[in-house]
Amino acid sequence: MSIEIANESGVPVDEASIVSAARFALDRMEVSPLAELSVALVTLEVMEDLHERWMDLPGPTDVMAFPMDELDSAVRRPDAPDASPALLGDIILCPGFAKDQARTAGHSLLDELHLLTVHGVLHLLGYDHAEPAEEREMFGLQKRILADFQEATEAARRQHMRRSTDDRLLGAAGLDGSAEPDSAG
Repeated sequence: MSIEIANESGVPVDEASIVSAARFALDRMEVSPLAELSVALVTLEVMEDLHERWMDLPGPTDVMAFPMDELDSAVRRPDAPDASPALLGDIILCPGFAKDQARTAGHSLLDELHLLTVHGVLHLLGYDHAEPAEEREMFGLQKRILADFQEATEAARRQHMRRSTDDRLLGAAGLDGSAEPDSAG
């Protein structure tokens, strides 16, 4: 799966973590590993321009998704038959806007950007939240994917910590493989 990310927002963020969230969501939705996705982080001004130009709404927003026009949304949904590899589209994130949302929600900016990334992926796959039933479906799915992503991320962090501890202990005991074998025989 090819995921390109470009941070033009001026806000330092863990880009690899955002890519991981996108990849996790795409994997979870059983999107072809040949699919391609682009993620851009932009300034408030750029997001405001995009929001007004494409949605005809004033001011910036947190996330926008631009699916490829030639793809029928039914083809992109994982429950649709004959899903094929494709260029999914672009997700545009605005960390400057997301900062206040993160603060209000009581979590980090990175957690908010993960949420927005998953939200954008779902939009690219044809999910929407214009109607109450659509909103329940999309937000329920988003919540499950995020919870699973956070659990997997925490499990990987714990495993890394265990390995680091094991490596330190083995090194202290001289069992880390760095010692030269005894040549006397």
